[in-house]
Amino acid sequence: MNDADPGIFGTRTVTWQMHADPMMWVAGVRALYLQALHPRAVRGVTQNSDFRKDAWGRLLRTADFVGVLTYGTTEEAERAGARVRGIHSRITATDPETGETYGVGEPGLLLWVHCAEVASYLEVQRRSGYPLSDAQADRYVDEQRRSARLVGLDPADVPATTGGLDAYFHRIRPELAASAEAAEVDDFLRRPPVPALLVPARAVLWRQIAALAYDSLPPYAHDLYGRPAPPAATVDHRLRATGRLLRAVPARLRRRIPPRRIETAMARLGPGSRPDPRRLPGRPAILDPPGRART
Repeated sequence: MNDADPGIFGTRTVTWQMHADPMMWVAGVRALYLQALHPRAVRGVTQNSDFRKDAWGRLLRTADFVGVLTYGTTEEAERAGARVRGIHSRITATDPETGETYGVGEPGLLLWVHCAEVASYLEVQRRSGYPLSDAQADRYVDEQRRSARLVGLDPADVPATTGGLDAYFHRIRPELAASAEAAEVDDFLRRPPVPALLVPARAVLWRQIAALAYDSLPPYAHDLYGRPAPPAATVDHRLRATGRLLRAVPARLRRRIPPRRIETAMARLGPGSRPDPRRLPGRPAILDPPGRART
């Protein structure tokens, strides 16, 4: 029996399986587009970091934070959460129109960031063909309240189902707008600064990812940004095609991409901890040759 620490989620969660899927990169960019539409939240980023000069570093640190919370030990996840809470407690943003200064760690702002992430992860994964049932989607939303606690939210105040998530977005929509800061984030995501040698790669690879992430936004987000999106069926087709392409890359190769959180977790917990959509909670047990049940 392996008594190693499985972390705050563990191998028997939807989170453990789904967060290893390569479409999470597209989902993460979608989350950034969506988060930027809350004027008070996006100011916390633009006024407190020079994200244009450290664009890739910021994106990778965000991805690593999700990786630590998902696949790190309990101590590592708690430490990462404490670090984020500490940063949020020290920095403020200022409304340029009213002069109001407010803390970026306000619960309402943290809740927006959390819900935009969770909704984006679910939306992209399900539309790209990741095999989540409605019950598993609800379970995922509930599991993510563990992450919400680590950034400073009371889990009781965080949506626990997809229906609760939908209700939250209905309530928050009057507060959303395409501010000047949102336009800045939009411009950055479409054309992030890169060294001259990487400009062709940006045009070929990144532009496709950013465009797909943007196109998968909800209709009200397109209205706010002021750019039309293709029909939903066209976006779904592109998401599924991209999902098939990325998932065709062997998982053992994807796990070697830094910071290799999944690989480290498997070394800690054993090969049976390998993320796989066939191990989603609620699916029938399947057999690993030569006849060992895996769930």
